[in-house]
Amino acid sequence: MATTAEHEDPYTRLLQTFHLEVPATFNFATNVVDRWAEERNRVGMVWRGRDGERRTVTFREFANGSKRIANVFARHGIGRGENVVVVLSRIPAWWETLLALMRLGAVAVPGTTLLTGRDFVFRSNSAKAKAIVTDAENVHKVIEVRGQLETVQTVFVVGDAPAGAVNLLDEAAREAPVFASEPFPSSEPMLIYFTSGTTGYPKMVVHTHASYGIGHRVTGGAWLAVGPNDLHWTLSDTGWAKAAWGCFFGPWSQGAALFIHDAVGKFDPRLTLRLLEEEGVTSFCAPPTAYRVMVLEDLKQYRFPELRSCVGAGEPLNPEVIDIWREATGMTIRDGYGQTETVLLVGNFPGMEVRPGSMGKPSPGFEVAVIREDGGRCEPGEEGDIAVRVQPGRPVGLFKELWNAPEATALAVRGGWYITGDRAYTDADGYFWFVGRADDVIISAGYRIGPFEVESALVEHPAVAEAAVIGKPDPVRGEIVKAFVILAPGYQADGKLAEDLQEHVRTVTAPYKYPREVEFVAELPKTISGKIRRIELRETERKRLGLA
Repeated sequence: MATTAEHEDPYTRLLQTFHLEVPATFNFATNVVDRWAEERNRVGMVWRGRDGERRTVTFREFANGSKRIANVFARHGIGRGENVVVVLSRIPAWWETLLALMRLGAVAVPGTTLLTGRDFVFRSNSAKAKAIVTDAENVHKVIEVRGQLETVQTVFVVGDAPAGAVNLLDEAAREAPVFASEPFPSSEPMLIYFTSGTTGYPKMVVHTHASYGIGHRVTGGAWLAVGPNDLHWTLSDTGWAKAAWGCFFGPWSQGAALFIHDAVGKFDPRLTLRLLEEEGVTSFCAPPTAYRVMVLEDLKQYRFPELRSCVGAGEPLNPEVIDIWREATGMTIRDGYGQTETVLLVGNFPGMEVRPGSMGKPSPGFEVAVIREDGGRCEPGEEGDIAVRVQPGRPVGLFKELWNAPEATALAVRGGWYITGDRAYTDADGYFWFVGRADDVIISAGYRIGPFEVESALVEHPAVAEAAVIGKPDPVRGEIVKAFVILAPGYQADGKLAEDLQEHVRTVTAPYKYPREVEFVAELPKTISGKIRRIELRETERKRLGLA
């Protein structure tokens, strides 16, 4: 006779069985990595360099290397609670550096290698950083602004170090792979990430040993669903919070090995597809922009027999991209949603019905809802704010605070809910559907229009490679929908094509949502993390109209 459990759907079982325990003390380096390192040959990473070099790095090598680096940092006076900016490419030393700072109880402040000298000044001074760790390719940016770094005492370099800087790995090689860490409280800060800055200056998000070190078990165990026999690849620069999600805490919490490609320059879809095939990647996560470019290739040329899971995050994925990828690979891309401030909040979990275009359902351990301004829950189909319940208890996986910004931290909470700043609606079955950033929503002639839906419609057209949509000030309608379009190869920009795109959007969405203006562009302004800066497009339009 069938049991009740056998009749439950996979999502219901997940909610009932997935629980997180938060001990009083926790350190990801000692409690997780060192545990996997007890198995001498357990692989933690398969690494491919820019010149084709290939290495496998065991958890034990990461553990020993990070202990050596922790000793170097300690000799240079870096201690518990002190902030260190870390800007390295996708090389094993980045992982060793973050683990070393965890062992010290210091706080890593990761940044992308795309940072400018001005960015180094802003981030280092904002974080009151005691040190900077960077590589030989980027250290010149730091040296040029050294006099403006108010609190930085030491600059560490992975590679050749100029005068006044310390060669980190040379010094680490002289240290013993032994370091005794204190049992730090789970609630102490571990990481500070700067937000993308899509609508203003980046904010500093503080994560604790528990919020990321334990909270990302939801990401790795429930959503990615990886285990010790998996090889997981997340496409992410080391400066993005997505790297923490899919290139560190999520997979490693489950004992999975990482595949890391230290790529440089423009995203290469053919090389990415070839590496997926060659390396036998079993689990893959990529941003929507990468999937959109990859599906323009002839996917039938590739075979992925080991690949069993594909997910996307960063921005919602267009349904047509999901369809093309599934037809070619047999894998349905499972979308997920979260922020720099969180772990995975909403996702399409294994075994769930995937509704293309939907973010999925709330993660276990989180009460997520779409709410109105007054704090009441929206009805299905009613647009509102994506919010996370934080009272009476704050869920594991949510940021602790915005650094040195108590007022901004308080403003993020309304009526017992953390307000994400994103808009969505749910359907009758509890699936979440993304509308857009609250600041991005267009109000035209009384209609509220989410830019993502219009962008999704545009990229369905074969002529469109990428699109961004904003509200342009209009004396009659308040705002009109304006689209900025990057064309796919082989298409020519002209008035006829613009009309075709407008008609296409009219056909696939409500007529009032079509872009009344279409501008063809060669590129779109993006954050360092690759998200479209619609605020910059809006500001440009206001200047053109003499409104700014």
